[in-house]
This record gives sequence, structure tokens and C-alpha cells, in this order.
Amino acid sequence: MTGSIEQGMSQTHGNTHILHFLVRLPRPMEKVWPALATEVGLAAWYTPADVLEPRLGGAVALRGVGAGRITAWDVDRVAEYTVEGGGRVRFHLERDGEDGAALRFTHEFEDERESEQRWRARFERLIELLEPGP
Repeated sequence: MTGSIEQGMSQTHGNTHILHFLVRLPRPMEKVWPALATEVGLAAWYTPADVLEPRLGGAVALRGVGAGRITAWDVDRVAEYTVEGGGRVRFHLERDGEDGAALRFTHEFEDERESEQRWRARFERLIELLEPGP
């Protein structure tokens, strides 16, 4: 299985922008989870996490994005980071066949710093990171 970015959707409600993606990843959920929920994993494809307390209500500080709290946490399934100035970033994993995972992604924010294209580029890095070796 190879990864793919199957859909991207952008909505605006007043000053709030919402991006949604469905990303199919070439690894099972337990192999994908560390890329979404650890300092080392996030730094490899998204941004360094200077602070990440892996639990509901734990502190999080994403470099260049903002600091805040973990507002949803279900180990191996859901990680949601809500940061001041950066909005809410939610990663929701589901099984996708025998050997894959589907990532349902949402980013809700109020500024113009983010874009669908920037997230596509990040997801391409994530897929590349997770591609099985030879």
C-alpha cells in the first residue's frame, strides 16, 4: 500500500477557517501514532514540539504555531492540540485495511497563516516518512 491525500476541504465561517483532509497512510495505526503524538514524530514532518505532555489536558507547545493544551487524547486514535494563535489541530486515526491507517485531519484557525497547500506538503512528508523501506 502507498499513501495518498484523498481529499481536502476548506470552509470559512466568519473569521474561522476549517481545513479537513483524509490521508491514507501505508502503515498500521500503531506505527503512525508516534508521528502524531510524540515530540520526535511531530518534528520529523510537521514542527518541533517543545513541550508535549501526552494526556488529556496536558501542555503542548508547537514551535512556530503556539502553546496550549491537549484537548482530546485517545491513545493510538485521537490527538488534538488547541494552541493560542494556532487554533485547533486534530488527528483522528482509523484502520484502513490490513496494513494501513486513515488519518482524518481537521485544523480550525482564525488567521491566514495556514493553507491547504501547506498541509498537503506536510502530509506528503508524513507519507514519505512512513513508506515501507525496500
